[in-house]
Amino acid sequence: MNYLLDTHSIIWLIEDSKKLPSKIKDIVADSDNEVYISSASLWEMAIKLSIGKLELSIEFEELLAIIEECGFSILQIKNDYLIKLLSLPFIHNDPFDRLIISTALSENLTIITVDNDIQKYNVSWVWK
Repeated sequence: MNYLLDTHSIIWLIEDSKKLPSKIKDIVADSDNEVYISSASLWEMAIKLSIGKLELSIEFEELLAIIEECGFSILQIKNDYLIKLLSLPFIHNDPFDRLIISTALSENLTIITVDNDIQKYNVSWVWK
């Protein structure tokens, strides 16, 4: 199966947080699954780090290196994602989450997220 990590899921996975359910760790560890990260999540983290709204236990550069070592595929923003974003209902106004949702819909991915607002969209998601 193909999965897209939401931003918080990336952070909790890399930092080995207890907030991340073991089911999610199993999904990510399963070599039969393909795990993707949106460049929007990386952009969100960089912005929040630069304005002091996010703290990581490691340097951002180290996080990027770990993502590469784990073999996660990074999806760059495509025009199709932006077109799909235009048709999303305004359940959630967070621009990063809306781009993650439109990416998942465009690429037929299941979002790994605890975010209740994302779960309100007609998008495949998993958490517990």
